[in-house]
Amino acid sequence: MSEADEEAEMAAAWGAALEDHVEEAVAAPQQPARVLSQAEIDNLMGFEGAQGDDARSGMERIISSGLVSYERLPMLEIIFDRLVRIMSTTLRNFTSDNVEVSIDSIASQRFGDYLNSVPLPAMLAVFKVREWDNYGLIVVDSAMIYSVVDVLLGGRRGTSAMRVEGRPYTTIERTLVERLLKVVLSDLSDAFAPVAPVNFEFDRLEVNPRFAMISRAANACVLTRLTVEMEDRGGKIEMLMPYATLEPVRELLLQQFMGEKFGRDSIWETHLAEELRHTEVVLDVVLDQQTMPLSSILALKPGDMLMLNAQPAAPVRLHCGHVPLFVADLGRVGDRPSVRIGDTVLATPGGVS
Repeated sequence: MSEADEEAEMAAAWGAALEDHVEEAVAAPQQPARVLSQAEIDNLMGFEGAQGDDARSGMERIISSGLVSYERLPMLEIIFDRLVRIMSTTLRNFTSDNVEVSIDSIASQRFGDYLNSVPLPAMLAVFKVREWDNYGLIVVDSAMIYSVVDVLLGGRRGTSAMRVEGRPYTTIERTLVERLLKVVLSDLSDAFAPVAPVNFEFDRLEVNPRFAMISRAANACVLTRLTVEMEDRGGKIEMLMPYATLEPVRELLLQQFMGEKFGRDSIWETHLAEELRHTEVVLDVVLDQQTMPLSSILALKPGDMLMLNAQPAAPVRLHCGHVPLFVADLGRVGDRPSVRIGDTVLATPGGVS
């Protein structure tokens, strides 16, 4: 039997088997669709069983959740937008090249999840905020590192930076990146200046994420991704600031605009000044003050006499609450006692004169 005959016989056998299968499927009654139980769906999706879910408390479920949802900080978005404009100017002066900075995203993320997702090799700069007594993190990716080194060492324009992977960063590269980071931190301080006077200081430079732990792994942070383009070169700079770092200025970051810093409401100031002028205060004339033990005060009863050290012609003091204001002379006008304010004005904590 030839090879062609064998192939024809095999094809005929496959065709007959297929026809028998189709006939059986048509003749067989259709089975109703089977509904999967919740346990089977959980197993297919890779979730834990019902017993595992019941064993965990509600707090454990919240802590183990990978999603982070925090309140929006409108002022922080304005600050980073201001930072982009400032950085575009300063980096042009720093690199003597055409630099464009843009924001990719501003999002919330857990600190531990971010460190596990940092693409290596990279440089992680830890900076300190002395006014807030806390730390932040800046990550410069490999492309940005080689681009900065190429630009600052006189690389030609129009050519991409040469990358040599698989080796540690040299002292020259670390020094140049440190200079870049100090410029960025100075710009970040200027961006925060309208909201709160603060200085972001460079602390140290790391290449291993394990040595850049500035917060607990479960703590939430604000992650800002910036893209820096220098013609055909560039890279990404990522800023990570824990919510604990921003807590001292949280109320200011919740504002919708910077009106309190950039402008004044003259109508409100005038109204407040007029109302203050009509405010009534109590003015006390103090003849004398004495210090007595508590036992003597408790022993006082009606009819007891207290001897004052004030002389008839001695000056008296005028107090508003506990604040001394003036020295005056005690006298009488008609049948009513009166005081005449002298020329001496007592110094007060609030500077009242």
